[in-house]
Amino acid sequence: MGKKKRRDIPVFDRPIIETHCHLDYLKDRPLSETLSEAQRVNIERVITIAVSPDNLPTVRELTQSAPFVYGTQGIHPHEAETWTDAVDTEINHHARDEKIVAIGEIGLDYFYDHSDRATQQDVFRRQLQIAADHDQPVVIHSREADEDTIAILKEFETIQKRRGVIHSFTSGPELARYALDNGWSLGFNGISTFKKAESVRDIIRMTPIDQLLLETDSPFLTPDPYRGRENAPFYIPFIAENVANVKDLSLETVLETTYQNSLRTFFENGPQAA
Repeated sequence: MGKKKRRDIPVFDRPIIETHCHLDYLKDRPLSETLSEAQRVNIERVITIAVSPDNLPTVRELTQSAPFVYGTQGIHPHEAETWTDAVDTEINHHARDEKIVAIGEIGLDYFYDHSDRATQQDVFRRQLQIAADHDQPVVIHSREADEDTIAILKEFETIQKRRGVIHSFTSGPELARYALDNGWSLGFNGISTFKKAESVRDIIRMTPIDQLLLETDSPFLTPDPYRGRENAPFYIPFIAENVANVKDLSLETVLETTYQNSLRTFFENGPQAA
C-alpha cells in the first residue's frame, strides 16, 4: 500500500497565536524559514519556551529575532536539580523584560524523574512565587504528578492570579477539573490528533472553549497528517481543526476564542501586538 497522502497546511483568515514551542530545538530548516512559513499560515505571534539555565539567555535572544516572537523564563522539572541562587536571580531579573510573557516551563514530572521529586516540588514553588511577585502568568508542565500539582497550586491560590496554562495536557480529569474550576487554561497540541489519544480528546470535550489554548510543543508531537516529521509552529492549523471537530464547534469559533484566550493569558499586562 502507498503512504498516507499529506495534505497542504490550511491557511485560515483569522490569526493564531502559537503559545508553546521551542524554537532553539528546531533543526530541519533555518529559523527565518520557519518563521516565514508561520506567518504564511497566519500565525500572528509565537511564544518560545525556556527550560534550563543554558537556554534562558537563548530564549531572550530568540525574542529579538522577529517582532512577533516572544518568550518565557523558567526551569523545567527535568532540570530542577540545576537550580541555584544565580538561576533564581536571572529569572527574577528578566521576568518582566519587554518580550518575556510568562514564567515557565515549570512544574512536576514523575514519569521520567530526571530530578528528585522533593527538588522538583521546591523549584516549582520557587517559580510560582516569582510569577506571583512579578504578576506574570505561568506555563505548567505536569506528568504523572496530578495530586502534587494540585496540592502545590492550592498553596498559591491567595497570591497567584491563576493566570496561565497547564500545557500539553495529558493528565486526568481531576487535575483538569481543578484547573478549570480555578480559572486556568489547558493547552493542547498534536497529541490530540493521535489515534490512541481518546483520553486527551475527552479532556478537550470537557474544557470550555474560553479556557483552551493551542500549541505545538515543537519540535515534538507533530500532529497528523505530518507525524514522523519534525514539528514546527506552522502545523498548528491542524490542531485548531482537530479541536473544532472534537468539540463540534465551528472553526471560526475555535480560532477567534483561542486567539482571545491567548491574548488574555499572556498579553493582558505585557507586550502588545508587534
